[in-house]
Amino acid sequence: MHLFYTPDISGSEYTLSEEESKHAIRVLRLVTGEMVQLVDGKGGLYEAKVTDPNPKRCKLEVVKTVSEFGKKPFYIHIAVAPTKNLDRMEWFVEKAVEIGIDEISFLKCARSERKELKLDRMEKIAVSAMKQSLKAYLPKLNELTPFKTFIANSDTVYNTYIAHLEEGNRQDLKQINTSGKSYCVLIGPEGDFSPEEIELALNKGIKPVTLGESRLRTETAALVACHTLNLLLR
Repeated sequence: MHLFYTPDISGSEYTLSEEESKHAIRVLRLVTGEMVQLVDGKGGLYEAKVTDPNPKRCKLEVVKTVSEFGKKPFYIHIAVAPTKNLDRMEWFVEKAVEIGIDEISFLKCARSERKELKLDRMEKIAVSAMKQSLKAYLPKLNELTPFKTFIANSDTVYNTYIAHLEEGNRQDLKQINTSGKSYCVLIGPEGDFSPEEIELALNKGIKPVTLGESRLRTETAALVACHTLNLLLR
C-alpha cells in the first residue's frame, strides 16, 4: 500500500498537495477506490481511499485511524557535530530514522569543519526515511548550536553521555544503566571534542562513554550510538 506524508491531516477527508497528487495519479496511477496509507509524523497512521483522482488535488477519505503507531517507551537523542562532507551527515540522518531516533541536534564545536548548516534537505531525507521504514513519528531536527550553548541548556531529564577519545575512565555505552527513559549521546567532530569541551561536559554531570576500540568516523559513531541505544532499551 502506498504511503504519503500528511502533516496537516485532520478530520475524515484530506486533499494531497499538488506535488503528491501528481505523483499519486500520474506516476502511481491510483484510481477511485484504491487504498493508501498516510502518516502525520506525530504518531498518526491512517488508511484512506481515493475519492477523486485529480492529478492537481487528489482527494482522500480516511477510513481508519491508528494513534501512537509504533510509539516506544524510551526517547533517543543524538547530538552530533556535522561533517564537512554533508553527504555523510545526510546518510546518518537517513539510517538513524530507519533504525529509530526521536531527536537530532547539530553541534558547532571548537574543531568542527562545518560552521553552517541548512536543514531543508535533511528534513526531506528524514521524511523519506520515515515513510520507507513505515514509521509514524518524524524525529525533531535542531539547528546548528554552539557546543557551550547546548551544554548550558542541556535538559536534566536526559541521561546524557559524551563519546570522546581522550584517555581516562570511560564506560562502554552498551553497559550503561538503562533504568531511565530519555537518553542523549554527544558525538564530536573528526578531530574529537577539545579538552575544554570535555571538561565542560563532565562538570555538567555528563558521563563519558566509549563506543568500542575502533576509531570511528563521526557519522559512523553517531549511528553506532543510535543503534546501541535501540538494542539496549527495547
